[in-house]
Amino acid sequence: MEAFYGTWNQVDCTNFDEYLERIGVSPSLRKKAKTPLAMDICQDGEKVGVNIKSPHKKHQLLVKLEEEFDEITPDKRVARTTFRMEGNKLVQVQKWDGKEMRMEYEIKDGKIVMKSHHLFFESPLFLWRCIFSNTFS
Repeated sequence: MEAFYGTWNQVDCTNFDEYLERIGVSPSLRKKAKTPLAMDICQDGEKVGVNIKSPHKKHQLLVKLEEEFDEITPDKRVARTTFRMEGNKLVQVQKWDGKEMRMEYEIKDGKIVMKSHHLFFESPLFLWRCIFSNTFS
């Protein structure tokens, strides 16, 4: 888990706007979501802090791994969310309105590669991916 701690800046993102459109996010919010993000991941006692920032919004979570909690997402969905480690991946699962999304955070070549898997679209799997580079490399 320690390898994820630090401040990370988004350097690339693929298919995110298409995903937001498919789940019904308004065009004005989708436009704001195109702004590159910064992500801070830290340890706070037994909990992990995951803080995502853009010029428009902050989304702060303080979570205990393996413990499900209610999350209001940046796009205003109310989800039951769980974070856990699976090998070298930090995995976040969100469930809402009978839908499920799995986000995997993995460190590759000194960057966090964040992939999202969706099990609720007509196509078998819709995937978006963002890459974050740390500020200390």
